[in-house]
This record gives sequence, C-alpha cells and structure tokens, in this order.
Amino acid sequence: MYTIYNPYFVAFISTIGGMLFGFDISSISAFVDNDAYRKFFNYPGSTRQGGITASMAGGSFCGSLIAGAVSDRIGRRYCIQFSGAVWVIGTAIQCSVRDLAQLVIGRFIAGLAIGIASSQVPVYISELSPKNIRGRLVGLFQWSVTWGIMIMFYISYGCTFLEGNASFRTAWGIQMIPGAILCAGLVFLPESPRWLASKDRWEEAINIINHVQNRGNSEAVREAIDIEIQELREAVRIEQLSKDVTFFDLFKKGSRLRTFVGCSAQIWQQLTGMNVMMYYVVYTFAMAGYTGNTGLVSSSIQYVINVVMTIPALLWIDTWGRRPLLIFGAILMAAWLFAVSGLMANYGHWVPEVNGNTGIRWTVPNKTAAKAIIACNYLFVASFASTWGPGIWIYVSEIFPMKQRAMAVGVTGACNWIFNFGIAFFTPPAFQNIQWKTFLIFAVFCIVMAIHVFFLMPETKGKTLEEVDIIWEENIKPWKSANIDVTELAANRDLTSKNDKAAEIEHNEMGPVATANSNNEKPEDNAAHL
Repeated sequence: MYTIYNPYFVAFISTIGGMLFGFDISSISAFVDNDAYRKFFNYPGSTRQGGITASMAGGSFCGSLIAGAVSDRIGRRYCIQFSGAVWVIGTAIQCSVRDLAQLVIGRFIAGLAIGIASSQVPVYISELSPKNIRGRLVGLFQWSVTWGIMIMFYISYGCTFLEGNASFRTAWGIQMIPGAILCAGLVFLPESPRWLASKDRWEEAINIINHVQNRGNSEAVREAIDIEIQELREAVRIEQLSKDVTFFDLFKKGSRLRTFVGCSAQIWQQLTGMNVMMYYVVYTFAMAGYTGNTGLVSSSIQYVINVVMTIPALLWIDTWGRRPLLIFGAILMAAWLFAVSGLMANYGHWVPEVNGNTGIRWTVPNKTAAKAIIACNYLFVASFASTWGPGIWIYVSEIFPMKQRAMAVGVTGACNWIFNFGIAFFTPPAFQNIQWKTFLIFAVFCIVMAIHVFFLMPETKGKTLEEVDIIWEENIKPWKSANIDVTELAANRDLTSKNDKAAEIEHNEMGPVATANSNNEKPEDNAAHL
C-alpha cells in the first residue's frame, strides 16, 4: 500500500477526528431554538435538552476510557480508523431518528467515536512529529474542531430553511461524510514509530522515522535522526522493564503528579466556559435580544472567529511556549466573562420567557449593553481559540512516558468529557435559574486555572518526548523548566547510569573480592574467615 509520510499531511488526515467533535457541537446548537426540532421532540425543557446535549459527552467519556487499551493493542492508526467507523454508525442512527430515546442512543454512540479520536489523535501525531513542529501539528487537532463547528453550523443553518423534520435529519446525515473520509484516508498513513518500537518492530519504526524526518541529507539532519532513534531505543528498554501498565499505575509514586496535571488540564479546559458559548450560543444571543435568523447569523460569527484565531497558536506555539500561552489565555478569558456577567447584571432583568422559550429567563433591553455583551463573547472565543483550545490537547499528548501515553491520554480525555457532560447538562438549568451568574462562575475558574498552570505545569516546548520525561523525573520546578538544558541533564544522567552499570558489572566479576573490599577487609582476611 502506498504510504504518505509528510507530517503535515498525516496531521491533516488524522485530525479529521477532531472535526467529528466540532460537527457534533454545532449540530445541536443550531437547532435548540428551531421550531421543527422543538415540536418533534415535544418541546424539551431545560433538563431534557441538557440530557440530549450531554449524551454525546457521556459516550465520549466511555470512549476515552477504552481508547488507551484499544490503541496499545491494535495500534494508533487502526484505533482512529475504528473511531471513524463508529461515528458513521452513530450519525446514521441520529439522522433516522424516530423519538428522543433513539436520538440519545445515536449521540452516545457517536460520542464513543469522539472519545476515542480525541484522546488518540493527539497521541498519534505527537509520536510521529518532529519535535520542532510538534506543537503546531498537534494543534491542528483543535483547528480541525473549529472547522467542524463552523462548517456544521452553516450546514445546519441552511437546513433550517427546509420544511419540517428534513431540516435536522439532513444536517445530521451529512455528518457521516467526515467519518468516511477519516476511515479511507488513514489507509495511506504510517503507524506510530513509537508504538511499533514498543512491539519490537524496529525495522518499520526506523524506516518511518527516516521518512518523516527526511529534510535533506546534511550531517545535522542525519545526526538528529540518529539521536532520536537512540533516545527511542533507551525509552523502549526502560519501558520493557515495566510491562503491562494498568490504570492504577498512573497513580503510583512517580506517575501520580503527571496524571493529576494531565487530568486537571483537561478539566480546566472545560471550566473555561467555552462549551457554554458553543452549545448554547443561541441562548446567549437571545438574552441580548437577537432571535430567529438574526440570532443564528450573529452567533455564527464567533465560529468564524474560532477558526481564524486558532491560526496564531498553530504558527507560534512552538516559539511562545505552552505555559505563557495558557496563563495569558486564562487571564484574558476571565476578563471577558467578568465583563459579560457585569453587563448582564447591570442592564438586564428577569423575564418569564424569551421568544416562547421558558429556558431563557433573562433579557438585556439596552441595545448598547447588548452589543457590548456580544463583543465580549467574540473576544472570549478569540482568546480561547488562540490559547486553551489547541494548547491543552498539545500539552497532555507530550507529558506522559511512552509506556503510559495512550492509556494516560485516554484517562485525561475522559476527565475532559465527564466535565463536558456535566457542563452540557448543567447549563440549561443554570440559564433558567441563576441567569448571568453562570458566566461569573466560569470567570472565577479561569483565574484559578492561571495560578494552577504557573505552579504545576512545566514547559515542553522544543523538547523531545523523551526529554520531557527527564524534566518530570528530575522534579524540575515548572517556572524554571523553560530554561533547563535538558540535553546536558540527559548526558549527566546517562553518565551516572553507565557508572552504576560498570560498578555492578565489576562487582559481579570480582565476587568475594568485591564484597571484602566493600567492607574494608583484605581478601586474605576474608579467606581466613572462610
């Protein structure tokens, strides 16, 4: 089979798995206020609508939990391909929906696919990518999510002009297309060389590394390839000493801090409030006085912003670094959320319903304040898209050792999805009961997460995955990690390891003599004792 090794093409195809996530988000957000949708599902209240939206996240949670085991067993490429097939099944069930139960089942199955893809696509790309562009390539996953959100929203918007149930059925049926493309495209991509090495398939692994890193025949390039292969051999040798990694190994001494950081990073991404903006953007705009087609078109602008503002992160995250991006992004998002809640509190008031929807009970009649709220929403999305959107998927794919990577990223992804589930379920009742205070809660979370990043998340920019391991193992302080010369640190570690090994060999060869000397005894004294 013809194989394409270009890392950009590999990332382009595999990140279609992120597009599935994006398709799902906007496939619901465009219809929550649609008459045909609401009538067909018997005008779902806030709790029922929350359950519909959250069913996908529930499936994604389960998918993330099994993804690591599946990926370690059959390989990264086949695992992602499997997720594409599951997605097609889930979307087929949705577009043929007959009742609420079938919709929830279809979304749950599609969620399984998203959970698998969202946890394993970043792992697959990070294990294939050259270290100097790894952040950019893994970040393409989030960019693909933003494209999926935008494309599906405009498809759904166009479908709202269709008569009756054809509106949402057509939109949901179109979702099968990217799943089919993902399955077909992966046929032409290579397997992860690190997964192949872990299975002792070294010839294939080295061949893939040579092809992916093939940027000329200079001495520097050949030396970089040799170093990467040597580091991989050493990593695999160490991993072989601790085979059969289990879930509980992630929480043992030496691993639990990394697991905690990875899980909390994914949780924080949800607690930014971004999915409140995405799933229920129509609700937010309705509070500001924008309803019907005007509301849909106005809210769609933030999807375009989401796509465009992800680009700076892709271009410069390998220059700026992960830590500054995340800290600065959290502070910016907090500012916009405080502004939205303040404007709503000062210029809005309680109402029994908005446009016949009892799930929305706050309105802002002041047009200037309403426009300011919309502007803050747009600025919030721009801040998220260029920082926490791609940043977290990149970061969690880099911080775990090879033996734990697939399982650990799956577990951290499960944390993301269980909070996604909770937020999707929580948001409609929140808008109904505490209105503008919903935004205030997420603003406080953003402040806390900025502090968390500073004290607990070391820098990974410009380092191989094996070098990142050294930073964790040596317990380098996160705020000092960006300036650490990991190459020198690794050389010292290797020298210490070699000296220890040489001492062990000498001890084994000398036998009783070594034992006697270790007790400051002469060999003849030792013989006398015998």
